[in-house]
Amino acid sequence: MNGAASQVESVLDPAGPVAQALANLSWLLIGGATLIFVAMMALLAWTLLRRARSDDRDARGVRSNAWWLIGGGVVFPVVVLTALLTHESLRIDGLTRPHGADELVISVSGRLWWWEVRYRLPDGRTDVVLANEIQLPVGRPVTIGLSSQDVIHSLWIPALAGKVDLIPGKVNQLRLQADRAGSYRGQCAEFCGEQHARMALFAIATPPEEFDRWLAQQAAPAQPPADPQTTRGLQIYVEQRCYQCHQLRGLDLPGGLNVAPDLTHLASRSHLAAGTMPINPETLAAWIADPQQIKPGTRMPSYRHLDEASLQALAAFLAQLK
Repeated sequence: MNGAASQVESVLDPAGPVAQALANLSWLLIGGATLIFVAMMALLAWTLLRRARSDDRDARGVRSNAWWLIGGGVVFPVVVLTALLTHESLRIDGLTRPHGADELVISVSGRLWWWEVRYRLPDGRTDVVLANEIQLPVGRPVTIGLSSQDVIHSLWIPALAGKVDLIPGKVNQLRLQADRAGSYRGQCAEFCGEQHARMALFAIATPPEEFDRWLAQQAAPAQPPADPQTTRGLQIYVEQRCYQCHQLRGLDLPGGLNVAPDLTHLASRSHLAAGTMPINPETLAAWIADPQQIKPGTRMPSYRHLDEASLQALAAFLAQLK
């Protein structure tokens, strides 16, 4: 699934139980705040009318005002906030507990300015690694382990769950579940530098059988070049030493630092550069030629020194990595 479904980014359009609980709380707060506001305005109007009709300042009036202050300023907030805290603590506690063996565990690591996503295969083989996209089976609980490789980030997918911070040296957990298929946009919700606004992530929920096929396909090695142009593209990839930063499993390339997104199945993703643009040969060529023009500050260097034919060959090779 390549982002064909609608991309929903709203806490008031929940697509799972955690998001539904947060939406219910939001509506409760909005409704409660509206009722309290209306009641306070009515009380203010009644008080002003009463003062306009009487200049009574006796001790009885002072005591009455004191009771209003204690009741409205202390007792009422304590009762309302305690009830709200108790209700939501019980509700959220049930949603954040582990769900047992059926729970899917995913690791997400925040980087400047993209997301590394890692799936551990059941048989213990090499992890499935991708970038800026999470695939979820519909109806299955998911736990996401969150960490950061540099500064504090925060992952927020409004339609599926609330935001949780990614803190260097610590692993936090985010639990969610998608109850309907679709593509849901997430975002870094903690300012992390120059390209914070272009650090998006897409959570794509598919039926379980489709998810299983996708995971098996992601575990396979990269597709070798199939024609002269893509063969030339692989040669350029090696000549430019792209493997020093990126991983490309299955083509017998030298190992590198793996500090950039895994490219093994790059073209199977919906977007490039953490949600900046859709993936196709044209956008890949534009990104390779001058990523600083598209996303200033990114760690990706420019390759404007490549001639047009070489650039198109490299883009064609990357575009066939599905």
